[in-house]
Amino acid sequence: MTDATYANRRKHFFGHPAGLFVLFFTEMWERFSYYGMRALLTLYMVQALLFSDAKSVGIYGSYTALVYATPLIGGLLADQVLGAKRAVILGGVLMVFGHAAMAIDQTSLLAIFNLLGIAATKDGATQLAVVLGGASYDINTSYFLYTALSFLIIGNGFFKPNISTMVGKLYDAEEASDSKRDGGFTIFYMGINLGAFISGILCSWVAAKWGWHYGFGLAALGMVAGLAVFMGLQKWLYGEGESTNLELLNRPIAPGISLGTTIYITAFLAVPLVAILVSAQGIMQALLLGIGAFVLVGMLILAARSEKAQRDQIFVILALILFSTIFWAFFEQAGSSLTLFTERNVDRMFFGWEIPAAAFQSANPAYIILLAPVFAWMWQVLSKKGFEPRTPVKFGLALLQVSAGFALLSWSAAFAGDSGLVPMSFLMLGYLLHTTGELSMSPVGLSKITQLSPPKLVGVIMGVWFLSSSFANYIASVFAQLASAPDGADMNALSAVETLPIYTELFTTIALISVVVGVLCLAVSPLLNRWMHGVH
Repeated sequence: MTDATYANRRKHFFGHPAGLFVLFFTEMWERFSYYGMRALLTLYMVQALLFSDAKSVGIYGSYTALVYATPLIGGLLADQVLGAKRAVILGGVLMVFGHAAMAIDQTSLLAIFNLLGIAATKDGATQLAVVLGGASYDINTSYFLYTALSFLIIGNGFFKPNISTMVGKLYDAEEASDSKRDGGFTIFYMGINLGAFISGILCSWVAAKWGWHYGFGLAALGMVAGLAVFMGLQKWLYGEGESTNLELLNRPIAPGISLGTTIYITAFLAVPLVAILVSAQGIMQALLLGIGAFVLVGMLILAARSEKAQRDQIFVILALILFSTIFWAFFEQAGSSLTLFTERNVDRMFFGWEIPAAAFQSANPAYIILLAPVFAWMWQVLSKKGFEPRTPVKFGLALLQVSAGFALLSWSAAFAGDSGLVPMSFLMLGYLLHTTGELSMSPVGLSKITQLSPPKLVGVIMGVWFLSSSFANYIASVFAQLASAPDGADMNALSAVETLPIYTELFTTIALISVVVGVLCLAVSPLLNRWMHGVH
C-alpha cells in the first residue's frame, strides 16, 4: 500500500484531513492568547506599571521584534532535531508559563508569600516589601513582566513556524493538489484571524471589568486550550511532525542527558538572557544593527557572485524587503502609538457603553475575515483580464494605503472640538485602509521571494524575509517613541486636548514618509519588473 493510499484512508472533514482542524483550533487558541495579551500590553505598562510611554513602546517593540526573530531558531531545531510535534509542545508549554506569569499581580503575589509563611506587605502600587532572614527586600511586579515576555518569545519561536509546517505535512502525505493545499492553508489562516478577532474583544472587556491580570489570565486559558487540543487529538495527526532524526535527538550529550533534553533545558535557561534583551533597549538596538549589517553585506556578496539574471533578482528581493519593512513599521503602530491614541484621544462611547481601547485591536482581523475573499476574487478577475498589478506595484499601493490611513487619522483632529476626542469612525476607517494595504502586499510577498531566490538558498533568503519583520517591529517602536510629551512630561498627566497634536504630528510624519516611499516604489516598479525576469 502506497503512502498516498494509506493517507487517503485517514479521517477527513469537508474534504480535508481531520488533522487540519486539530491544527486549526490549536492555532486559533494560541493566536487568541497572543493577540489578547498583545492588545493589553502597552496600556498595562503605561497605566498599571506606570512606565513612561517611551519605555512602554520600547519594550513592546523589543518583544514583537524577538517574537518574529526566534522562529528562525525554533524552525531550524525542529527540522534538524526535535521534529515539529515536539517543538510545538515545547513552545506551548513555555507560552503557558509566560501567560501565567503575566496573570500574576501584586495581590496574588502577596497571597502566595503569605501562604508560604513569608512576611510581605504592599509597598506602593507595584512593589512588595518581603522580609527574609530579618532583612527586607523590595520585589517589583514589573520583574514578572520581563520573565513572562521572555517565556512567550522563546515559546513562540518553537511553536509558530512548526504548527504551519505540520499543515503542509498533512497534504504532503496525501500528495494533494495545489488547490486543495491552498484551501487547507486558507482554512488554517482563518483560524488565526478568528482567534485574533475574538481575543481583542474578550480580553479587553475582562481587563476593563475585573482588572488587567484577569485579562491576561483569559489569554493564558486560551493557550492552555490550544495545547490541550493539540495533545489530546494527536490520533488525527497520524504521526505527522515526528522527528525524522531520532538518532540525533537521542544522542547523549552528557551521562543521562540527550541532545533533545539539552534543547528543552536550554530553552528554559535562556529566559534570563532574553529578559535582558527585552529590557535593555541599547543592547537590542546594537544587536539588530549588527545582524542587519551582516545580512546586507551577505546579500550583496551573493549578488556579486551571481550571474546577471540572478543578480537582478537578488536586487529585487532587497528592494521588496526594504519596502515591506517600511510598510510593517508603520502598520505595527497598531499595538503601540495607535493604542495609546485610542485610549486618550478617541471618543469610544457606543450607545452609552465605552469600548475598551484594546478592543479596537480586533478591527484588523475582522476586516481580514471579511475582505480576504474579496481581494482573492478581485486579483483572480484582474488576472484573467490581464490587468492584475505586478508585485512591485502591489507593494507601492500598499504603502499608499497605509499613508492614506494615517493621513485620515491626522485629519481627524479637525473634528475633535473642545474635548480633544476624535470620532471613532476615523479610527475604524484608518484600520480599514491599513488592512487593505496589508491584503495588497502580504499574500504575494512570501510567494515572490521563494520564486526569486536562488534554488539552493531559498531557505536562507526566506529567513532574511522573516527577519525583516523583526526589524520592522523594532523600527515601529522607534517611531512610536516620537509621540512623547514636551520636556519629558508624563503623557498621562496631559489632557486630551494636549495629547492630540502630539499624535497628529506623528501620524502626519508617517503619512508623508509612506507616501514618498510608495510613490518611489511605483516609480521604480518598471525597472524591478524587468529585473524579475519573468516572475510576475
